[in-house]
Amino acid sequence: MRNATLILIVVASAVFAADEWPCLRGPTLQGYSDAKDLPVTWSEKENIKWKTELPGTAWSSPVVSGNEIWMTNSTDDGKVLSVICVTLDTGKKIHDEEVFYVEKQEFKHTLNSYASPSPIIDNGRLYVFFGTHGAACFDTKTAKKVWENAELKHDPQNQAGSSPVQYKDKILICIDGMDVQYQVALNKSDGKIAWKTERSMKFPPNLKEDFKKSYGTPLVYQVDGQDQMVAIAAEGFYAYDPNNGKELWRLRHPGFSCVAIPVYGNGLLYMSTGFTKPQMWAVKPIAGGGSTLDLPQENIVWKINGQTPWLNPPSAAENKPVGAPSPNKPSPVLIGNRLYMLADSGKLSCIDALSGKAVWVQALGGEYSASPTYADGKIYFFNHTGVGTVIEPGEKFKKLAENTLEEGCMASPAIVGKALIVRTKKAIYRIEK
Repeated sequence: MRNATLILIVVASAVFAADEWPCLRGPTLQGYSDAKDLPVTWSEKENIKWKTELPGTAWSSPVVSGNEIWMTNSTDDGKVLSVICVTLDTGKKIHDEEVFYVEKQEFKHTLNSYASPSPIIDNGRLYVFFGTHGAACFDTKTAKKVWENAELKHDPQNQAGSSPVQYKDKILICIDGMDVQYQVALNKSDGKIAWKTERSMKFPPNLKEDFKKSYGTPLVYQVDGQDQMVAIAAEGFYAYDPNNGKELWRLRHPGFSCVAIPVYGNGLLYMSTGFTKPQMWAVKPIAGGGSTLDLPQENIVWKINGQTPWLNPPSAAENKPVGAPSPNKPSPVLIGNRLYMLADSGKLSCIDALSGKAVWVQALGGEYSASPTYADGKIYFFNHTGVGTVIEPGEKFKKLAENTLEEGCMASPAIVGKALIVRTKKAIYRIEK
């Protein structure tokens, strides 16, 4: 059953149809879909409605509206940053438009691409972000650029990873480079900065610059009827009023280079601290506006230390916590009071979301960057080598299928109608019975 608390999450002012997938991880950013009758098994020859080869190299996830699937893209050398559109019904490529031209690209990590942030599609507009090169808006009908903003200069060291999020008439973006760190909102109408708030916590003296960066994607949710957005930056969780950028609360954590998107439910935020000291924290947010910005330590409900040795689940009689590997890149998925947490190494944990105790831990195999997606009573996982695993969530690990595509997946899937829209390293697929 769908976790009712997900309904409270506010990612846009629009109401999306069942066949819309407007942004990374779907309408709520939580990796959840109401779709039914999805395929469980597939291969290059089974349950593939169409497959379209894609040029270049990009890890951004597809977004869908109407009969159009949009993605950001890049040439292999990163000089041409672009947007691509294929049709949902046939996979035919109908648009391939340059957004920015970069004469000389900077360093790129081997696990990143020059076009990793996922776009947003809403009401005939496509919003894209290419890190320090800028943000832009396209008219999806004409595929013409409406505006661009090149003011968001920063040094992400490994190329961009933060995806934009829409809220009412604004686009929210985390800017956390080695050099500057702040939260920003752009006007959807013209791309100009609506508000900008510097990260308020000071880094420890002599902290190396590369430990100051992060690749967070903000999440908007409600506390006591108040809209908040949370951002995971290096060494800090930050909550803001998305209307004006006012900082509401903050909480220091020990990590950096944070990628996983938080999830919200049961009145708690579930957030990963990123690299170096990977931990998953369950935090009870407050409305804000008190005498101090620092969230009380008692609001940390539990922590899972990702560096705890991986143990076998205890018997029910033991009823004690178990070490569970925390994710660096894949975002968790929350189903009721169970949090499913996928480590980059392929170890999957089912966690009691209220206590932080491990229900079970299981190795899926392979390396993962894509986030799990829950739909039709199943959770879907895609790894770097193209293996797609389907499980049934529950009190015991239950694998339903293991499927393989020719190329690996770095992007998270979209789900529309009865289909999985899966982008691999070289192609995009419509997987459907």
